[in-house]
Amino acid sequence: MPKQVPEIKLTEILKAVADIPQPASLDKIAGRLSSSLARRTLQRRLALLVSDKRLVAVGSGAGSRYQLPGAMVTGKPPPLATTDLDFRIRLSAAAKEIKRLVSRPPARRSPVGYDISFLDGYRPNVTAYLSPTLRRKLAALGQTTGEARPAGTHLREVMDRLLIDLSWNSSRLEGNTYSLLETQRLLELGENAEGKGAQETQMILNHKAAIEMLADHAAEIGFNRYTICNLHALLAENLLPDPAAGGRLRTQAVAIAGSVFHPLAAPTAIEECFDQILATASAIDDAFEQAFFAMVHLPYLQPFEDVNKRVSRLAANIPLVQRNLGPLSFVDVPHTDYTHAVLGVYELKRIDYLRDVFEWAYERSCARYSAVRQSLGEPDAFRLHHRERLKEVVATVVRDHMDKKAAATFVRREAEKLPDVNDRKRFAEMAETELTSLHEGNFARYRLRPAEFAAWQKTWR
Repeated sequence: MPKQVPEIKLTEILKAVADIPQPASLDKIAGRLSSSLARRTLQRRLALLVSDKRLVAVGSGAGSRYQLPGAMVTGKPPPLATTDLDFRIRLSAAAKEIKRLVSRPPARRSPVGYDISFLDGYRPNVTAYLSPTLRRKLAALGQTTGEARPAGTHLREVMDRLLIDLSWNSSRLEGNTYSLLETQRLLELGENAEGKGAQETQMILNHKAAIEMLADHAAEIGFNRYTICNLHALLAENLLPDPAAGGRLRTQAVAIAGSVFHPLAAPTAIEECFDQILATASAIDDAFEQAFFAMVHLPYLQPFEDVNKRVSRLAANIPLVQRNLGPLSFVDVPHTDYTHAVLGVYELKRIDYLRDVFEWAYERSCARYSAVRQSLGEPDAFRLHHRERLKEVVATVVRDHMDKKAAATFVRREAEKLPDVNDRKRFAEMAETELTSLHEGNFARYRLRPAEFAAWQKTWR
């Protein structure tokens, strides 16, 4: 099997092309890279980007030139923000079409109801939402060890980080406004963030409880009523008007805000489809196909009164936990892309957009968790551009003995000073991630002395 090219290496090539007049020659692209690369290796990676339609080749052979899709053959490339290449999900033509259709005003979209044929048409290990090539790619990214280990071993190894990341990102996709540091402070110290509603706090705490269930019962979890209903009960605790609705299939009709999709209403039909989803998912052999199937069909059925998408995101981790693959934490997934991708399933029964989101999200998650990822320390253009400001922010937090609460406020205030509004959120998240990852083996890069770091550690709570 060909060696998997780390995504960050491909991203650096894309940035190099974006930074020079297009179409760009191989030599000019090579000159923009942070480290030397064998000519044939660069040619192979450019060919891969062309095959993925992330670059366009002009000419052939030694005279080949490369440009971004949509760029003119001559002149400069279209404007491209620094963060676009890092945080832009690579959308297929089908996904772009779905995005266009679901972005129209509701009045221009035709009302649709639940279609049982969408579920009936899926045959485990015959039907495949994910291509063999994509499944192999995700398996290579997610592999953590070649050894056979008990289910949930890897999850427990990264548990401290995952509790924060997955709780925060999944809640963020629901509109929760807690910051990363505020989430960490809540989960580790039980301290609520100022100005946040009780519902937001409860949502994050519920995620923690649900993730702990996956870890504690890794050998018993699966696509069965016990697991899915209990995941819902934990995620929905204290968030539903009827406390008894937690973990119970709904018996009433529900509506989805901003959508023209009308979920199934008959309780008997809901129960039958729910059991069919679980049986179908259980019969799927491939872990990633299982995970994606859950992300498609659990929200589409809406088996519970609310909290269905949260259940699907955690349920997607079930096969990954059982096989000790890297977890899916939805790090960096844009709220708009995720929402529109799910709408594409609801209203069009088309999975292309959600599949692109799933692939990209798993790449980002594995960059944080997989033991075999080798690209974690490679240069990042955004980080390089803001490296001095980042060092100053982190160093100030440490030297001023800030706790997590004070640091969250300080980081947010510093990020607001950036002139580009699109950079502010990413800078804040980057600074908070650096602070949560700071330890005795890396604090020197922020020009901190051992005594300063030791004194700060006593207040970092």
